[in-house]
Amino acid sequence: MHPVLFEIPAFPIGSLSIGPLPIRMYGLMIGIGFLLAMYFIYRNAKKEGLNADRILDMGIYVLIAAIIGSRLLHVLTTLPDYADDPWRVLAIWEGGLVFYGGVLAAIPVGIWYVRRYGLPVWKTADIIAPYAALAHGFGRLGCFFAGCCYGGVCSGPLCVTFHDPHSLAPLGVALYPTQLMEALGEFLIFGMLILLRRYKKFDGQLFWFYILFYAVLRFILEFFRGDEVRGLFFDGLASTSQLIAIALFGFSLFMLWRLRHIGETNSK
Repeated sequence: MHPVLFEIPAFPIGSLSIGPLPIRMYGLMIGIGFLLAMYFIYRNAKKEGLNADRILDMGIYVLIAAIIGSRLLHVLTTLPDYADDPWRVLAIWEGGLVFYGGVLAAIPVGIWYVRRYGLPVWKTADIIAPYAALAHGFGRLGCFFAGCCYGGVCSGPLCVTFHDPHSLAPLGVALYPTQLMEALGEFLIFGMLILLRRYKKFDGQLFWFYILFYAVLRFILEFFRGDEVRGLFFDGLASTSQLIAIALFGFSLFMLWRLRHIGETNSK
């Protein structure tokens, strides 16, 4: 669990000195996940007869929206942490990206883009969904290296202990490996969506199953998280993310029913 992979020494450019520049595992894992996802999305868009170049461009818009939205939700739920140094809001390399904030920002941007360029909304979403899960899994591996999104105190052989002073997790304390648990869950969701793709009945099915599966995963994992600030608290619930998970679980079921009904009606 080392946040910094290596560091580029300081080097002069004219009268200025640049660096040292740390290469952080958090950003590296996110980059690997994004590039893998875009490669497979591009390839599958071509197979489906869609404009793969447009979808590739859309990935950039969606990524930017997701980063802004996920950071914004984190900041809104942890405002006191940034009161003394507001510029830290921009320090995303320290961790602090809430997935649901990214989803809530990325979906409308994605819908806007596909409608603007005449791409089929739900067919495009189905192409993206499995690889979004894959990319998210790599992102959670990045969280593990950075030490953010850490778990609560635990005991047993599956717990992890962080020792690197650059880590964002508490040091020297056995914690639930919630980052690895979520990464594993995302990779399982990826596998399930690839399997479901063979039996797809209507456009939008894979996308809304992804949202549904993740809502279940996130709701459960929130009980194991150890971050001091988890947003809103209600009796029986641990965080804001659980409230969003409940809402998206119900909405996913509704959308699966609605899109299936529309598909059956159009096929008659």
